[in-house]
Amino acid sequence: MARWLITGCSTGIGREIATAALEAGHQVVATARRPETLDDVVSEYPATARAVELDVTNEGQIVDAVQRTIDEFGGIDVLVNNAGYGYMSAVEEGEDDEIRKLFDTNFFGIVDTLRLVLPVMRQQGSGHVINISSMTGLVANPPNVFYSCTKFALEALGEGLAKEVEPFGIKVSSIEPGAFRTDWASRSMAESSSAIAEYEDVQGRKDMIRQFAEHLPGDPRKIGEAAVLLAGMDDPPLRLLMGKDVLAATREKLEAMSTSIDAWEHVTTDVDFPT
Repeated sequence: MARWLITGCSTGIGREIATAALEAGHQVVATARRPETLDDVVSEYPATARAVELDVTNEGQIVDAVQRTIDEFGGIDVLVNNAGYGYMSAVEEGEDDEIRKLFDTNFFGIVDTLRLVLPVMRQQGSGHVINISSMTGLVANPPNVFYSCTKFALEALGEGLAKEVEPFGIKVSSIEPGAFRTDWASRSMAESSSAIAEYEDVQGRKDMIRQFAEHLPGDPRKIGEAAVLLAGMDDPPLRLLMGKDVLAATREKLEAMSTSIDAWEHVTTDVDFPT
């Protein structure tokens, strides 16, 4: 039985991870800005589930959530950083306040949570951090460029963190979902308030995302099951791609990068002073 702290559990992926962990017999502190959305989960698992209020941009609430997990279950074995939302905008359309709010939730909220949880895991000599990243953390496309920036930053954070905390017995994994049927592309999606007409392709992509938001192929339950699988592994992968779309897009990007590297190798290597 492991002790889990999961952010962003009101709906979608976070809720499915919490439910999957509880079904597997683990103890879970599931957090949400409105914890009453988790009343049914707590009612079904009264001995092992707790619902706690948490907005990851509120450091005081992070402190409370971490302490509540320790008080209720004695420690934290698995931290799942899931809280986040999307923002659609051409780069030129991006609003400074909205971009900074996006980073505050999707990146700095995770950094602040880690700073409070890692000391607990170091003292235990064990733990597993699971970051819910995205296909957009590996491949950037409009109209999600700023959202991609937050996820690219999360990818770097996870990659470097894994090396830092390995000596302490702490593992780090990132899950990269492709197109999953959650409210990410509908209720949770923010958008720039003014569109620039010249960016017709970007506007078309926005319309397509809105149109297909409720018909995406991925089942978020599968991500819940994957998180439980990762948490139970002695040697989990640093990255786990979820979906045929993210697999194809990542392979296409790697192939294009490899081709470009080979084509420009003569310039890349011709940089030293003459000997």
